[in-house]
Parts: sequence; structure tokens; C-alpha cells
Amino acid sequence: MEYAYVGCRTTARRCAHGKGISVYAIDAKGEWKLQSIAPTLDNPAFLTLDRDRKALYTVHGDGHQVSAFKIRPDGNLEFLDTVDARGKNPVYAVPAFNNRFLFVASLQGGAIASLPIREDGSLGEAVSVMHLEGIPGKGVSHAHACVLDRTGKFLLVPTQARGVGYERVWVFRVDQETGSLTLASVSDARTYDEPRHIVLSPDNRRSYLINEKGSTIRMFSFDAAAGRLQPEQVVPTLQETYVGPNMASAIVMSLDGRHVYATNRIHEGIPPEGEAPAYADFRGQETLVSYAVDPETGMLEKPQWVSCEGYTPRFMTMTPDGKELIVANMDSDTLQFFSLERDGRPRYTGKTVRTESPCALVFR
Repeated sequence: MEYAYVGCRTTARRCAHGKGISVYAIDAKGEWKLQSIAPTLDNPAFLTLDRDRKALYTVHGDGHQVSAFKIRPDGNLEFLDTVDARGKNPVYAVPAFNNRFLFVASLQGGAIASLPIREDGSLGEAVSVMHLEGIPGKGVSHAHACVLDRTGKFLLVPTQARGVGYERVWVFRVDQETGSLTLASVSDARTYDEPRHIVLSPDNRRSYLINEKGSTIRMFSFDAAAGRLQPEQVVPTLQETYVGPNMASAIVMSLDGRHVYATNRIHEGIPPEGEAPAYADFRGQETLVSYAVDPETGMLEKPQWVSCEGYTPRFMTMTPDGKELIVANMDSDTLQFFSLERDGRPRYTGKTVRTESPCALVFR
């Protein structure tokens, strides 16, 4: 039996109505059945597993905490502990390759914390906190993700400025024995791009950064010896005839590295009954865009757009076999399934799993 864990938003502030971490059992035919919902603190908005796949961790959006759960043999979750993320609004987490530390990015806190992972999967208090400086006299740079390269030696951290910090990707060298981070390099984005998430190619030679407000993807070559990014290309996530509002959100690379996928969201946090007229004109135009990756240069080409079949595609992931994409449409309470054509183009399968305010998904 395979299991899927769905994180969500839960608060009225986020126009959400999730109840906790949903546990789905997936049978041999691929049918999903809700098995349980693990109650936890507000907004279990991003999920990750430890390297041994025995524990699950969630950050609590808009708060300051990270929670740990043991995964029981039946797939259900058993609460272990909650610790301080050492920054407001933690949004992303990733375990070190040696499974000794969990790195946590906090958005408003502008920080990356290294939390020890204990033998039983529970978390200890932070042993290292990297504060991301902002514009002198103003504030911090807002960390929106923290992603390890394919060697586990470097941590890539996209940050947003929001008027007080820097729009860039910070690359930190990881000390896997102590959990401490040392700055290796930075690569600045365009003003008002507001970097969000980043992925790396299977060969570790390239990375792809999605820019939330710029509605673009920036491709870099990556020097894995020095931990340095070199920008090579910028492509839009939107069709050239689309002139409405947008916030780019998720980015995923196919398992074979031949395609990159991104989502465009428009209406986040605006419930249907209270939606502004300006946004109503574009409702339903949230899209999933696919790109082919040039095997020689790594550059993105041949973009193709399809509907996300819902509202606010905040998150997206691939099934473990790499054959389908699942888009979490937060404001329409759905997970929508897309098969991948030979040319990489996503095709909606007609399959929908209904779940409340989804914004994260992991498999075990």
C-alpha cells in the first residue's frame, strides 16, 4: 500500500478551511481513499519526509513552528514534537543527506535554521541559524525555499525583497557534521522578480528558478565544485496574449530532466463570494505550462499551456513513477491529475481528489 500526505491552509486569514494533515491510502489500482486526518497546529502548509521515510515534518505557515510526526506501519501519523523554526512564517524544509539535520526556511523571518533530527525522528532546538541580511536599515531577505543540490553539499535559497531585502538566490555550503552553513555565492534576480522556488537537473549541472511576481523562469548553469550559479536564460511563464494579474507558483522537473513544469495562479486568498471584479475577469485562467529542455544547452523551449482545472495552483508534484503531475488547487479544494504525453505535454486525466485547501503533498 502506498500513502499520500496532504498539507493545507486552515485559517480564516488565508480564506481556508483545512483541518490538518490528510492521510490517503492508495491501492494497487491507484484509487485514493482518505484514511485519517492528523490534527496539528495551524497551516501545515509544507511537508517533507526524512531520508529514511520514517518521519514526516511540517512547517506551520504564518507561525513560528515546525512539527514532527512518526509514520506508523499503517501509514497514519503519530505526533512527536514541535520546535521553534527561529523565524516567522516557515515555508519550506529539507533534510540533510545524512539525515542529521532539517533545514527550514522562514519567509518573514528571513532565516534558515538547522534543526537536529533525533534517532526517533523528533526534532531538537536549532543548532545554527543563518540570518539573511536585507537592505541596510530596512529589514531582511525573505527566504521562500531551501533546496539541496544533488550532492547535498550546497543549499540553494531563493529570497524575495518585498521592499526591504534582496531578490536573489543564495548558495550556502553545508557542513553535514554540525549543520552550519557558509555563504558560497549569490546570484541576483531582476528587480520585482521576487524569486520563489528552484529545482536542479538530475546531472546537477543546471537549475531553474521560478519568479513569483516576474512570472518568469531563470535558467542557470551550476558549478557544483564552487557552488556558483551563472544565469543563462529567462523565459515567461505566461502566454504573450495574457495581460491579466498573475503570481507564478510551483516548479517541477521531470525525473529524466527532459521537461520543466510551472503553474500560474491568480486568485489566491480571494473566496468566490468576495472576489474583486478585476480578478473575476480572469477567473479560471490559472495555467500549467510545460517546457522542453534542450539536451545540449539546458535552455527551455516549446512552451505549452493547459488549464489547471481549478483555482490557485499553489503546489505541484510528480507521482513517484514520474508518469503523472498532481496540481494542488488550493481555492477549489482539489488535487487534479495530469498524465504526460510523449512530448511532455500534460493532459488532464479527469481524475480529481477532493481535499480541503491543499497546498502540499508527499508520497511514501
